[in-house]
Amino acid sequence: MTRLAACLFAALAGFAALSGPAPAIAQQMQALDRIVAVVDEDVILRSELDRALVNIDRQFAGRSDQLPPRDILERQVLERLVLQRLEVARASSMGITVSDAELDNAIGAIAKQNNMTLPQLQAQIARDGMTLADLRQSVRDEIASQRLRQSFAQGQVTVSEAEVDASLATETGAAQYHMAHILVGVPDGATADQIAAAQKKVQGIKAALDRHEIEFAAAAVRYSDSPNALDGGDLGWRSLDEIPPSFAQVITGMQAGEVVGPIRGPSGFQLLQLVETRSGADAAPATVTELKARHILVKGDDAAAKAKLETLRARIAGGADFAQVARDNSEDTVTRAAGGELGWFAQDAHGVDFGAQVAALQDGQVSAPFKTEAGWHIVQREGSRQAVAQDDSRRQAVREKIGQRKLEEQWDRFLREMRGEAYVDIRLGDAAAAPAPAPASPAPAVPASGG
Repeated sequence: MTRLAACLFAALAGFAALSGPAPAIAQQMQALDRIVAVVDEDVILRSELDRALVNIDRQFAGRSDQLPPRDILERQVLERLVLQRLEVARASSMGITVSDAELDNAIGAIAKQNNMTLPQLQAQIARDGMTLADLRQSVRDEIASQRLRQSFAQGQVTVSEAEVDASLATETGAAQYHMAHILVGVPDGATADQIAAAQKKVQGIKAALDRHEIEFAAAAVRYSDSPNALDGGDLGWRSLDEIPPSFAQVITGMQAGEVVGPIRGPSGFQLLQLVETRSGADAAPATVTELKARHILVKGDDAAAKAKLETLRARIAGGADFAQVARDNSEDTVTRAAGGELGWFAQDAHGVDFGAQVAALQDGQVSAPFKTEAGWHIVQREGSRQAVAQDDSRRQAVREKIGQRKLEEQWDRFLREMRGEAYVDIRLGDAAAAPAPAPASPAPAVPASGG
């Protein structure tokens, strides 16, 4: 729960104003409150958007010149809120729920992570113009979104032995590449006019970069449709296994600082920058993710087994000790006496589906019931670590990297499809909603398409 607690508290605490007392900001938001987007049968209010914008302002304090014009930033942040609404709605339609007991535990973890008591946490959010109900809803939505991704991960990705063999055969001293990208999105089923508009936009961005009129990171913040736009499009360090094939074909011949593209991919047109490279001597050694978890197994009839695990999970959410519940109820004769403890294991050691479920959890979090060949499980993740891959685990490390790259691609496509299928009515004003021409220089504002 550590990352969840940190992210949520940073976002929620960031709702406070950059200047002036919080109550004044709250009153201003209340006065300006109106609907800024309709998302299927739900709405997003101006006050919600304003709180998210204040959080972005705090993140970019001292470097606000990197942010796009305010109307473009509003559109980008609103798109994030739209996607979250869609994720929560999809989770609900799939029967993904978050109980009040689980919510209480999560909020308790947030308070503990930030060295606060619950009354202190409640006082803090009150100073920031929020209510406890606002906090509970935000936490509930975040957990539901995490569980949706966890459910999506199960059975979505397969990595063949041939792919692992090919990757091992082309290893070049474990060279790693620090990359960034800009995405101009194209919706599924795009018309010829939509494709042409996206192509014109990305070519305009590339021309501005070639003329050195704007830095790549600033262009990503202003123009990219990718979820990491506000991070300057940074993709971090990656090996060739973790790079999409369309990029891997060109990355090895690039120089630091060079930009290539546009490259057409499944999500749209992309520009890629190689920030820097480190050789095998400088690169971090090949590692494999190891997870630590405990589980409860119930075999037999699907409906009965799942219902039993839901009951056990509710008891654990209410404060029961997972290990003791496992000793009393698990049908795994190997781990039951140890409270379901599995120890440290490579992600796919107990099967791809099982590993994906554990990897999607935060430390301390308990999964929803899921099925494998062994039966129905709930699992509690206890930790994760990176271990240097020995000869006998190199294949697993490579398989994990390829699988993670595939999962990122499929999840991004899933979000875009979900966005494209939804009814979304943006009400920021005609100027913000209308498409703009491709930039000839960094001055013109190019709104994110948002799919």
